[in-house]
Amino acid sequence: MTVDFYSFAKGIVKGVLTPFYRIQTIGIEQFPKEGGVLLCANHISNLDPPVIGITAPRPIRFMAKEELFRAPVVKTLVKSLHAFPVKRGMNDRQALRTGLEVLKQGEVLGIFPEGTRSKDGRLKKALPGVGFFALRTDAAVVPCAIVGPYRPFAPLKVVYGAPVDMAPLRARKASPEEAADYIMDHIRRLLEEHQRA
Repeated sequence: MTVDFYSFAKGIVKGVLTPFYRIQTIGIEQFPKEGGVLLCANHISNLDPPVIGITAPRPIRFMAKEELFRAPVVKTLVKSLHAFPVKRGMNDRQALRTGLEVLKQGEVLGIFPEGTRSKDGRLKKALPGVGFFALRTDAAVVPCAIVGPYRPFAPLKVVYGAPVDMAPLRARKASPEEAADYIMDHIRRLLEEHQRA
């Protein structure tokens, strides 16, 4: 039921958002076809999750703020879209365990390393959670750059980069903070490259 609803919702949202924002998807051929994937993107709008959801070739499990799960109707909808709750501003161990399980089961975990939207479009410092997931699993880490801003009928780019090689950091047991910064550097390069293009 969930998968069917996800596919149905994806089709509807894609039909609305793609022409309205003239969404261009770049680099999708680099997205791993199977296995766990940690999909890491910059965050500039509340529309980022659905935009990534309709451009990515595989279903995505997103962390969503816990407040969305308090209203029964919204909770049912968000859960049907594969999201799971996370408490903001604190170390949510249950959310971390769920995220690890998603990756170990070979699914795609979508995460915004900055933790919150950037109001001016500039990248913020990544929170260590993304580094935790990248170091604790062997999932492919895929950087994604949303090149905005969101303006009706103005091109919006969603750029998927090649998987980041985390092996050296995993081998030397780098800290989650270091791994998070490393991932953000790859997102930054994608942004800079395609903002100029």
